Amino acid sequence: MKRDSGFTLLEVLIALVVVSLALLALTRTAGGQVGSFDSLRERTLAGWVAANVLSETRLATPFPPTGVRDGRVRFANRDWRWRMEIKATDDRDMRRLDVLVYLGDAREPSAGLSGFGSEQPSP
Repeated sequence: MKRDSGFTLLEVLIALVVVSLALLALTRTAGGQVGSFDSLRERTLAGWVAANVLSETRLATPFPPTGVRDGRVRFANRDWRWRMEIKATDDRDMRRLDVLVYLGDAREPSAGLSGFGSEQPSP
């Protein structure tokens, strides 16, 4: 008796199970990458908001006194909340500026930035 060559039903089913498990793993990996990309975009935008706040403060006349300032801004079609702590330094004309930026009403900051600013000399 001559046997036809080919796959049995059991072999085909096992191959389908192996392929489906591989596709499931790939789908999970792709989903994780999408979530990671969104988080990276949020941190990048928050960093830009912090840099803008820092720059605006450095250019402000008169230079703000020590203390805490809060504000809100709309940037990249998102609402951001920032908090800046202005601290004195050993040089009386220079201050340390620490900015934290939050997405909407989030409790954890998306980004933070520190810098220094000084009084602008009068012409």
